Amino acid sequence: MNTPVSPTTGQRESSHQAAPEILLHRDGAVATVILNRPEKLNATTMPMWKLLDQTLCELDADDTIRCIVIRGAGTRAFGPGNDISEFESHRSNVEQARLYGPVMHGALRAIARCRHPLVAMIHGICVGGGLGIASLCDIRICGESSRFGVPVNKLGLAMSHDEMSGLMRIAGPDVTLEMLLEGRVFGAGEALQKRIVSRVVADAEVEQHALDSARRIAEGAPLVARWHKQFVQRSTDPAPLSAAEYDQAFDCFGTEDFQIGYQAFLAKRTPVFGGK
Repeated sequence: MNTPVSPTTGQRESSHQAAPEILLHRDGAVATVILNRPEKLNATTMPMWKLLDQTLCELDADDTIRCIVIRGAGTRAFGPGNDISEFESHRSNVEQARLYGPVMHGALRAIARCRHPLVAMIHGICVGGGLGIASLCDIRICGESSRFGVPVNKLGLAMSHDEMSGLMRIAGPDVTLEMLLEGRVFGAGEALQKRIVSRVVADAEVEQHALDSARRIAEGAPLVARWHKQFVQRSTDPAPLSAAEYDQAFDCFGTEDFQIGYQAFLAKRTPVFGGK
């Protein structure tokens, strides 16, 4: 597919005519979704949430995808959350908020439910709704100067259940509540200690580390990656496994990828998985 080159990332990507604030770049089995409002530090708007939802749903349904990277355009910010200037027209009262909420929450749920592994490439500021997006990714890699927080108490704004679900998953209720109550913005070292990020690297190396992580994932057996996501998510549910769920753990032995993988190991060669 012949696609334009982004002036902010230098990568080839497909853009949507109606809402170019979300861009998509494909490099083999790795897809990179770009929040593309660098002049606003990639602050999200209602059209962006709609397109993010659409983009993630399309990628989720694509079996040729093995990993998705989510990033902000440029290196100043992953995202600061919702564009406050949009509040006057879209979120200035309860009625408007009830219309806006499902749009944003739909995108967050699309990220949370995605079958494919997700890597957050975090440059700079990652707060509020931006952190909500990043926290739903499976691996989160940031730079040493990155900043994190949820300062919504300074806006008189409550973070909804869908918005805090990622933080609750990775950091737990105590840390999530501390962040919401204090509204403090803090650095990468503390974010690592709080398990908000998986890895902290030099600012200049964030992109390389995130893409290397995505490529390592893409080189593995894709069906296994999807099963592992499913199994880990299911493990947080205290309900006992059904017989069918228990048996699903053995389905991998019936795949072509298993034959490729174990035979390559015995032959001391690198496996090339087909996702079957």
